[in-house]
Amino acid sequence: MLTQFNHYLPVNLIFGAGKTEELGKETAKYGRKAMIVTGQNSTKRTGLLDRAKALLEKEGLEVVIFDKAEPNPLASTAMKGAAVAKEEGCDVIVGLGGGSIMDCSKAVAFAACNEGNIFDYIYGIKKGDKALPLILVPTTCGTGSEGNCFAVLTEDETKDKKSLRDNAVIAKASIIDPELMTTMPASVLASVGFDALCHCMEAYLSKICDPITEITALEGIRLIGNNLLTIYEEKKQGMTEPSKMNMEAWSAVSLASTYGGMVIHQAGVTAPHGLEHPASGMRNITHGRGLAALTPVIYRRTIDAAPEKFAVISKCLGGTNENDCVSVIEHLLDCLDLRTTLSREGVLAEDVEWMTKNAFKVSAAGIQNHPKVFTEEEVRRIYLEAL
Repeated sequence: MLTQFNHYLPVNLIFGAGKTEELGKETAKYGRKAMIVTGQNSTKRTGLLDRAKALLEKEGLEVVIFDKAEPNPLASTAMKGAAVAKEEGCDVIVGLGGGSIMDCSKAVAFAACNEGNIFDYIYGIKKGDKALPLILVPTTCGTGSEGNCFAVLTEDETKDKKSLRDNAVIAKASIIDPELMTTMPASVLASVGFDALCHCMEAYLSKICDPITEITALEGIRLIGNNLLTIYEEKKQGMTEPSKMNMEAWSAVSLASTYGGMVIHQAGVTAPHGLEHPASGMRNITHGRGLAALTPVIYRRTIDAAPEKFAVISKCLGGTNENDCVSVIEHLLDCLDLRTTLSREGVLAEDVEWMTKNAFKVSAAGIQNHPKVFTEEEVRRIYLEAL
């Protein structure tokens, strides 16, 4: 355990079923003309976009909608959104959607206040310390982007997938309403739920995990272990009405997801995310499914480096000790219909060399923070095993 550390995370979390109703009043504290950043489909299909617009207008805000954010958001999309925000004179950003939408929203808020290519800031070529005020409303319980300063983007040409990390993009308020999560299809829930679990596991395993982060990460693992399958089964059964669903379980997983975002803010991610980002940067695969392909392979090669911690993870997920930890994770993936390989997700054998090199370019910190620091050859073998 670290005995000396700094812990700074100024998040404003507004949590609970029905809290979406506070969107207008919260946003009005920070501006008078809001840009809603969202995707092209889900918030329109569920009626949430219209509802959010009405809540903002009720408080006297003008509303501009930017509905171009995509899964694994591109840097060019964020730059387009920032240009619209500046042209329209928007003074507050509302991110409405899943993790990719929230990351794009953060990047839009940042790029609207800092000139030039956003990847210059990601790679430290330029420095920025301001952004438009940001309100986040997650509709998936996976990335935890509402609880940290990260905005993961993919550079269009190089396919580098890497995080903008700046406290300027920590949301002024994040409204986490578990009722919004219930609209996810079962397959999306499985993917994002496993992403949330990975955040908590990786932060706990990180070499720079501090005692506050450790407590939070372990509670996130426990909450997901006790509740994710319950809500997944509800979605598999076609349940759609929150009043008939186990909202205590939905709240638990939603909270765990936020915890996951908070703990990686402090401890970072480790090898599973570090190796997944090149795969989804190259082939635009679903992030949670990429993690499902890689995590068991990586952890099998890591247990000897941190047996005590893997024993704790196993017990949080219903297992016994470090020896069955990977089997417990694989059983969870089976129950979530999430067992997969990189090749099934669209990665080719010919991609392995590029991904190996790229991992050390975009994920050096995560690779170093992992309990076992893998060599380039070991990373290459992990990718080949995960194909």
